Amino acid sequence: MIKRVLIANRGEIARRIARTCRRLGVEYVAVHSDADRASAHLAGAVERVRIGPAPAAESYLDVAALVDAAVRTGCDAVHPGYGFLSEHPGFAAAVAEAGLVWVGPDAATITAMGDKSTARALMAAAGVPVLPGSGTATESEREILADAERIGYPVILKPVAGGGGKGMQVVRAAAELPAAVAEAVRLGRSNFGDGRLLVERYVERPRHIEVQVFGDGHGNVVHLFERECSLQRRHQKIVEEAPAANLPEAVRAELLEAAVRGARSLDYVNAGTFEFILDATDRCYFLEVNTRLQVEHPVTEEITGVDLVEWQLRVADGQRLPLEQHEITATGHAVEVRVYAEDPADGFRPAPGRAAAVRWPAGVRVEAAFDDTGSGYGGAVPDAAGPVLDGGAVGGGFESGGFDGGGFGAAVFGGGAEVPAFYDPMFAKLIAHGPDRPSALRRLLPAVRDTALPGLTTNLGFLTELLQAPAVVAGRMDTHLVDTLVATPAGRPGPGEPSGPADRDDRVLAAAACAAAMQLPPVGEAPASPWFGAVGPFDRHRLDPVAPFGRVVLRHGRRTVRAGLAGRRGGAVDVQVESTPFTVTAAAVPGHPGLFRGTVGDRRWTGLRSPAGWELSVDGHRVALAAQSFAEGGSGAADNAVKSLMPGTVVGLLCEVGDRVEEGDALVIVEAMKMENRILAPFSGVVTGIRCAVRDLVATEQVLVELEADPEAA
Repeated sequence: MIKRVLIANRGEIARRIARTCRRLGVEYVAVHSDADRASAHLAGAVERVRIGPAPAAESYLDVAALVDAAVRTGCDAVHPGYGFLSEHPGFAAAVAEAGLVWVGPDAATITAMGDKSTARALMAAAGVPVLPGSGTATESEREILADAERIGYPVILKPVAGGGGKGMQVVRAAAELPAAVAEAVRLGRSNFGDGRLLVERYVERPRHIEVQVFGDGHGNVVHLFERECSLQRRHQKIVEEAPAANLPEAVRAELLEAAVRGARSLDYVNAGTFEFILDATDRCYFLEVNTRLQVEHPVTEEITGVDLVEWQLRVADGQRLPLEQHEITATGHAVEVRVYAEDPADGFRPAPGRAAAVRWPAGVRVEAAFDDTGSGYGGAVPDAAGPVLDGGAVGGGFESGGFDGGGFGAAVFGGGAEVPAFYDPMFAKLIAHGPDRPSALRRLLPAVRDTALPGLTTNLGFLTELLQAPAVVAGRMDTHLVDTLVATPAGRPGPGEPSGPADRDDRVLAAAACAAAMQLPPVGEAPASPWFGAVGPFDRHRLDPVAPFGRVVLRHGRRTVRAGLAGRRGGAVDVQVESTPFTVTAAAVPGHPGLFRGTVGDRRWTGLRSPAGWELSVDGHRVALAAQSFAEGGSGAADNAVKSLMPGTVVGLLCEVGDRVEEGDALVIVEAMKMENRILAPFSGVVTGIRCAVRDLVATEQVLVELEADPEAA
């Protein structure tokens, strides 16, 4: 058996691989960039190796540094995880050339499946159904136009070396083609170093179904059933489940058989995923092959009881697959949500930062970049040069049916509850398993609502709404459903519909009520809070609602919110915020000093006192409140300063000094967490200064451009 593995990754997937290694008695070496020197994925490693500065291109994407780390630390294998270099044939080849075992398909398979044109041709030859499309990939607009005319509009342009939906463009008419080709080629070159495009017929509102396959070096290939991945936003998966909902058995059988047939044609070895799209008539078409472990692999593990990482290690070691096809069974249903550091209220803008406290929910499986932690802002960050820590406290090995997220225990490496700006914004997954789909969803929803990450802006609130959307509950999903829900105009949204301004305003008021409740002392204790003084002493039951209200004055952004105490009934507090009444329950969270949780009406909330005021989450939606300051004075920021909305890297300057720009024009492109964010002109005017350059690292609120208002436009 493999004795020592270099885990060439970070975050939750590095921890996931490490857990199986510990269970099997396999030693592992962890790598880290400067940004991750105190991250939780380093715990339990026999050695930890710095591989470079924070940017991924100088660390986790440095093939030479990773191979050197594996050789120097005496590893006999390298596990790439997913993302980064997991589907890089050059990395797989370099590992093999160094005399090490690559835990995954070989470089030739990765190369063939990484080129969409080659993959399409190979699958068509194997009898796997493919969409009508171009025979070869090209950057030529003329050739692409000819292919599109032959295939028939609408078509989709795909960067041949792409992944994750980056660069894909839907074209519905010939007039749209030149601009779409230029954009797709640019994104293909910048993201993958290859601007060639493939053209395929575009399927309206398809379902996205994938099949988990596994092969060994002895000619055995099996499937481990399918997963539904249709809930996506901008081609990025958000929710996955196994098995697929409302899938006719004949279609399921066709998908599974096609995936195994395709894998056999490739002599496929190790883990892989064959992805398909289904049209409105349930006809299936090949999409691509992912030659690695998938982010959503836990839902397959939950229904089959198979540890896919263990299978990867055993197959890489030359062993046969542990089970034959007839021995692999599926039980129940599993659903997974991905937790991202992003702001759904601001176009899902990446929102890197640090959680002041972390509380994962009990009763579901949690895969996360960091553990439950105590609360508290600030504090020293441990130095990675310290002793190697025992990883036993992080969690046990995989067991069929999942594990309780509460079992993660206290943080073992400290200082790791941070999502850096340099990497993917996904940092955790919550997975629920049940005897059927409704029970799995019923188990998952409260887990999402109960997750507490004060100080970090996440998509948890959006997930809370999405899991309650009628179409999701009914299992009527397609790859455009999420974008449709987000785009739907909302006054007061129903369950699962996107949040409109009115709903966000209500959350602010509810959060203010919860912040006020956090200031109350326990019944019978002497009050030492902003409430006391105007109202008089507390009795053991309630305050006199007729007496003048005690008040706290809070601030949300530029808005001032006043909360008044109306009464107290047992464990509940009646609070009036502006003109809206709320009934709030609040209790301290054991093991998390300063962290509170409870209900506000029919919603769940958590809250933590911060240096600036209060950090609260109402059904997963973050609301930061500050105590009202009566100091006068402005912000100190010049009115003509256009600032970065997030920390990141400048990848595009779209203006020059002297340019006249209109309100809404893009001025700068900042890449943060693998997403390009366009910084727009807040008003029409003339560019008077440029305060950044391409490849600069910039911070939130850093001035990028100086803009003088245009008197003519005014």
